[in-house]
Amino acid sequence: MAGMEQWKGQLEQLKRQLEPWKDQLEQLKSQLEPWKNQLEQWLHQAIEYLNQIPPIQLYAAIAVLLISTLLLLFTRLFKRTKPNTIVLTGLSGSGKTVLFYQLRDGSSHQGTVTSMEPNEGTFVLNSESNKGKIKPVHLVDVPGHSRLWPKLDEFLPQAAGIVFLVDSLEFLPNLRSASEYLYDILTKADVVKKKIPVLICCNKCEKVTSHSKDFIKKQMEKEIDKLRASRSAISAADISNDFTLGVPGEAFAFSQCRNKVTTAESSGLIGEVAPVEQFIRECVKP
Repeated sequence: MAGMEQWKGQLEQLKRQLEPWKDQLEQLKSQLEPWKNQLEQWLHQAIEYLNQIPPIQLYAAIAVLLISTLLLLFTRLFKRTKPNTIVLTGLSGSGKTVLFYQLRDGSSHQGTVTSMEPNEGTFVLNSESNKGKIKPVHLVDVPGHSRLWPKLDEFLPQAAGIVFLVDSLEFLPNLRSASEYLYDILTKADVVKKKIPVLICCNKCEKVTSHSKDFIKKQMEKEIDKLRASRSAISAADISNDFTLGVPGEAFAFSQCRNKVTTAESSGLIGEVAPVEQFIRECVKP
């Protein structure tokens, strides 16, 4: 009995505490009453207006509204920001890391060693640092050792462009290996389907004995033509690659690729990188 009395006392106390809230709720209800009447009036006017509209026009208006809403939703769901990743790749010793630092801060950083992990950063190109608001570039320097070539696949889905560096000084001894690597890149699904532009960058052009970009282009086209024939002989489907290159029965040329392939000369060591910067800004608009 004592427990019941205690509970009864607590309920009475709670009731007294809630009493002011009851008055406030009643006051709020009286304040909202005019709004309720106004909303009912607007609703009534809207129904009367809709009843005056011919059914065909009403259905058409509803259809337009639904289609507009769906288009807006699809646009927001599927709208993707344009990629800003530029991949630097090529054989070891071609000058990728030096070029990376030239593009980033205008210094060759002499003394860099062959890297075993990707070197990357997001920044405004050094030559554009005083041009106000410019879209930054995500630059990735992918190691050139043949065992590390698969690392390239990690960055291709986000790539806006590929800079393939060639050592124009030691070009002929590395012709076969460089052509094989470039062949693999040009036949990858991401590159072909997205038509990712490729710049064959003939680096170290400051040396007197370096080969010209035209010579390098022609020699690589011939070598890739040989690779295409030998790999097709192994398998008509070319199982080691996603796509095949060139036009059957014709000598291979880079102009036959589904994506744009261009050539340029540069020197990361002395800072002659303008053609590379131009390529980057064609792929990543400022």
